Amino acid sequence: MAKPEKLDPAALAEELASFPGWTLAREGTAIERTFRFKTFVEAFGFMSQAALAAEKLDHHPEWFNVYGRVEVTLTTHDAGGLTERDFSLAARMDAAATACLA
Repeated sequence: MAKPEKLDPAALAEELASFPGWTLAREGTAIERTFRFKTFVEAFGFMSQAALAAEKLDHHPEWFNVYGRVEVTLTTHDAGGLTERDFSLAARMDAAATACLA
């Protein structure tokens, strides 16, 4: 698999504008979001769906869970910053969160 290309600042800004709830972190090398669920079971269901999506993309999040809160950080370590992979996984996580809250 080819090394992913780091997004330039203009492409990064354009991508981020399409992802409400996600913010830049780590001096612009990562994006992060906190998902909140009513129960641990909803949070765990989200994490399970997100894990399956991450495995398919071969791109794994940094995350932390306490009860109904899941804090997620995405970055592409081998590119030294943000790539399309991060936003692909963010989109799948947003969809999984919506499904878990429905």
